[in-house]
Amino acid sequence: MSFTLRTRFAAHTPRKWRAFATVTDTPAFKIPLIDFSRYLKANSSSEKRKAAEEIVSGFKEVGFIYLDKHGIPDATVKNAFAKSAEFFRLPVDTKDKLKWVDPRSNRGYVAIGRERVTQSSDPDEIAKLRAQAPDFKESMEIGRDWDETWKNQWPEESDAPRFKQTMLDFYQTCHDLHVHVMRAIALGLKLEETFFDKMIDQQCHNLRLLSYPPVRDDILRKEGQARAGAHSDYGTLTLLFQDSVGGLEVQNPHTKEFQPAPPIPGSIVINAGDLLARWSNDVLRSTLHRVVAPPAQKVSNTEAITPQRQSIAFFCNPNFDAVISCLPNCGKEAKYAPVTTEQYIVGRLSATYI
Repeated sequence: MSFTLRTRFAAHTPRKWRAFATVTDTPAFKIPLIDFSRYLKANSSSEKRKAAEEIVSGFKEVGFIYLDKHGIPDATVKNAFAKSAEFFRLPVDTKDKLKWVDPRSNRGYVAIGRERVTQSSDPDEIAKLRAQAPDFKESMEIGRDWDETWKNQWPEESDAPRFKQTMLDFYQTCHDLHVHVMRAIALGLKLEETFFDKMIDQQCHNLRLLSYPPVRDDILRKEGQARAGAHSDYGTLTLLFQDSVGGLEVQNPHTKEFQPAPPIPGSIVINAGDLLARWSNDVLRSTLHRVVAPPAQKVSNTEAITPQRQSIAFFCNPNFDAVISCLPNCGKEAKYAPVTTEQYIVGRLSATYI
């Protein structure tokens, strides 16, 4: 099953399905909806391989998939969203004590306007973009909690009860799912199913809690402005949990147009990142995407407000010392020089933040 990305909804579509309706002038550009239980609970090796090939096909053609029946209970996701919302409601002074300070750590609170995601790697160009149109969002970045060098920035338990434990549990849950998806990718690429296991077992990931506060519509209409600018992700996979507000848009690589990727209840949006594209010699696609504001709600004759949005992104990375070089069956000539995970990600983060 697949969903064609649309730029508008059909007026005749029944109301309860209208959020998932799809039309486009390029019908080949579809985000597939994958029933992951067909891989996790396969009754035969051929059934498992077929499910794996469907996942790889989605990453080849679009770079994005919707993953359904993935094994993470709805209650677990809802609890993570609830604790995330509680955190962002804390006073600014409390959150600022936990501020993000170092791209090597990539942990802590990021205030509105501090990050400017873009494909550029030029610090001067990024600074100009940030001054003109900063990303209108705030985030909390969480890494593996046992790291001896880089420590997570946790709020006091009295300020955010059970926040820390909820996020540690969710981090582990997401890592476990990531392992299964990487095994499916390996199988779909005709590698040993456990090919990636030893290169992702150090859990060098980033759990990002995101809050997009209400904002005046005229601010988001400025040139180049978005809740999060167009970018690709840096690692191997991103697991994205969306609320019902939506706003994610994916660029059709053929037309260069951005088209909505509406939330589908119970599913996780998963996209391939830059390091997986490099690993696969661009056999798997790292697709540009952005977050735009949904339709604004009028509060006066001259002013409208876009609603608040929440999301949680789990950025999956290989081990920091893993060397990312062309996989053995992804082309005879490598497009990219080998690079370690740490070299690539720290370089991108250093240019993205102030």
